[in-house]
Amino acid sequence: MHEALICVALPALAISSQHGQLTGHGLDGFYRSGRRLLARCRVKVAGAEPVPVQGRMLGAERARFVGTVRTPADAGPDPAVTVERVRDAEGIERITVRSAAVHELRLVVEVSLGTDLAELGAIAAGRAGPEVPAAVHGSGLRWSTPGLHAVVTADPPPGDALASAGLLCWEIQLPPGGSRTVELRVRPEFPGRPRTPEPAVHGRGGAAPPWGDAEADGDDARAAALLAAGLDDLRALLVRDPGHPADAHLAAGIPWRCGHLAPAEALWAARMTLPLGVRLAAGTLRTLARTQQTGPGPDRGRMPGALRHTGAHLPPGCTGVEATLLFPVVLAEARRWGLPAQETQALLPAAERCLDWLRTAAGDGAYLADPVPGGPYRCEVQAHAHRAALLGADLLESYDRPGAAELREWAAELRRRFREGFWTDDPGGGRPVAARTPDGRRIPHLGSAAAHLLDTGLLGGGEYAPGLLDRVQTEQLARLLGSPALDSGWGLRSLGSKEPGHNPFGHRSGAVRVHETAVAVAGLVAAGYEKEASGLLRGALDAAEVFGYRLPEMYAGEQRTAGSAPLPHPAACRPAAVAAAGAVHLLATLAGVRPDVPAGTVALRPPRTAPLGELRFTGLRVAEQPFAVRISRLGLGMVEEAAEGLQLGA
Repeated sequence: MHEALICVALPALAISSQHGQLTGHGLDGFYRSGRRLLARCRVKVAGAEPVPVQGRMLGAERARFVGTVRTPADAGPDPAVTVERVRDAEGIERITVRSAAVHELRLVVEVSLGTDLAELGAIAAGRAGPEVPAAVHGSGLRWSTPGLHAVVTADPPPGDALASAGLLCWEIQLPPGGSRTVELRVRPEFPGRPRTPEPAVHGRGGAAPPWGDAEADGDDARAAALLAAGLDDLRALLVRDPGHPADAHLAAGIPWRCGHLAPAEALWAARMTLPLGVRLAAGTLRTLARTQQTGPGPDRGRMPGALRHTGAHLPPGCTGVEATLLFPVVLAEARRWGLPAQETQALLPAAERCLDWLRTAAGDGAYLADPVPGGPYRCEVQAHAHRAALLGADLLESYDRPGAAELREWAAELRRRFREGFWTDDPGGGRPVAARTPDGRRIPHLGSAAAHLLDTGLLGGGEYAPGLLDRVQTEQLARLLGSPALDSGWGLRSLGSKEPGHNPFGHRSGAVRVHETAVAVAGLVAAGYEKEASGLLRGALDAAEVFGYRLPEMYAGEQRTAGSAPLPHPAACRPAAVAAAGAVHLLATLAGVRPDVPAGTVALRPPRTAPLGELRFTGLRVAEQPFAVRISRLGLGMVEEAAEGLQLGA
């Protein structure tokens, strides 16, 4: 899949190989809401398939393919006929045939169509069925199964249509320098239901995305390209709650994880894009609040979430726990960025239920266990719980709700015990352990999950909450994150290269995960370790350039060498919400914006080393008003645009 060109405008997508022909094999095809409407779309001109010249993305939702065709009229080795195909995720394909011949050409254009109407999941598992028989329908063809028709219409209508072969044919005349275009449109129809267009939320056809037009420019042109590509992918991944169309959230990734809400990934992406505005966070929080368990019992307040494989050393973890601990954090930080008090108060009961679940799940102990029976106390879960307790306490106190003091006391006890129980000494200066078992055994392997220990969360006055580690331990962790064992040169490995079980392609045992690299960079900058942060940042930016700035959710964690390039991971989603949002987070870290809208202030604390030189951001949003900032080559920040009445803090 890493070589596929994937056009996305959810709930529609189109998956193509770089040559542009949809062959019916693999995942090729046009999809709508998880069903493949068209699997085969092969073009022939003058009896031959075009020779591929180039296939590339024009945006998150469109791709362009160019090929050449040899004809008897060619006077030498140079082809006179080119075929351009522009494919749109929404189910539109424009086929343009151009002639550079000196004489008029009469050519036959054939388009061979077919589909199996299979579910995306079945196709991915290799269980797609045979092709469904076609029937002539209007100016095209139709395929039918119980409850669903897939219809392809052509403009202009074909001169001939052969349903048994799924073939549409045109005879065209091309004068010297002339061109002809055929447009195909693929759409679903549902027997017994009126035909209504499905709403889209991406920027071209549907409602505007819940953020403004943010842009970056500066000494390093890659920053602008990365931000533009990240926003393009985020726009393509937007989906709405069908029962509450005002609330948008992000699908986890294409093609494997776009069918169901992924609470943890949706919250991470919403949190990382807060510099773009709070509307996405608000929609995501409202959507998830409706899924929260509210009945009696020990799971009251917990968010749903599937188990996630966490590598060879630990049993699967629960994404529902991660989402539950993220919910009050995202709400608290969205409030600092400018979520109105009325909306914050409306979401406060759901956040309180999350915090109640935390208190219940922790019980009398200081550590929070994974809910898998007999599961371990994970390092990153303690970090998530500590951050939720402190930011949750801040949120409760701001609205005169009870429980803040209890949460702060629990967090203080967790800090005290964590600094001893989750740290192991060694000749290299020590390091945090990945997890502890209920019987006290330490699981010492080191990976990118440790970066969450530096992600403490934003409190009032532009200050960050205290971390789980002390000053000496934080310094040692920063050194480890910047070491060759964890820094691959392209980003942060999920498991150190010297650890048992390291696998460069292991998604939790060695691969580079973009959003954890972004977490590490932001945490290192906040803690004052800019050298290590700059190394990870530049590596991720170099990798983004290789991937055409559409970052996959992960890629192989092989060590960077002279002349090498990051290796794609064959199972990675691309685009992916946490990768696109991680790109925004990486760049926003360089702006150093720390807002406290309830207090009417915003602080700027960019990295003093200015790792990408001079950098300017426009179209950010603080207090839901445009915010622009310029960072000089000396690492000095200057606000160029801000909401009226917002005071610049230290």
